Amino acid sequence: MEMCEASDRADLSEKPPLPPNWILPHPAYQQMKNLEVGDSAQVHAAFLVYMDLTHVRQWKEVSSVKSTELEVVLLEGREKEGSPIQTVLPLPVHQSLSHRSIRHVLDRGFPMLLCAVASDSTLVYQRMTDGLVTPDPPVGFFQDVGRRRNRKRRQQH
Repeated sequence: MEMCEASDRADLSEKPPLPPNWILPHPAYQQMKNLEVGDSAQVHAAFLVYMDLTHVRQWKEVSSVKSTELEVVLLEGREKEGSPIQTVLPLPVHQSLSHRSIRHVLDRGFPMLLCAVASDSTLVYQRMTDGLVTPDPPVGFFQDVGRRRNRKRRQQH
């Protein structure tokens, strides 16, 4: 076993380290920059979200598009093969968002996710909908409590 561990360490040490700023030459980042959105912080946020969607969450067919009205980079992709296209609005946490902006993205006709991007690269996704959506019923402890209450009521009558 020790030999395998040593050879694994040797393999890791042979890989060249990433350059200090590996983001700049990345093809997806270059494509986003070519969309000529004025806000470089929003382009950076869009790239971080792109990397999360493609490499961590394994989304399919993720592409970047420019919203000329909002002057932002939007991402479009599929959560799974064959699922509907969703629009993702990456937004640095220091930027504000208006109802008009949300309405504009929702009017594209695809389900929308807002992704807040913190300065430490933390990503928080929030599903946005057109109108009110009834929440899913609770799962877990609360669901069991409701069943117990109903059972006790039935036993008393």
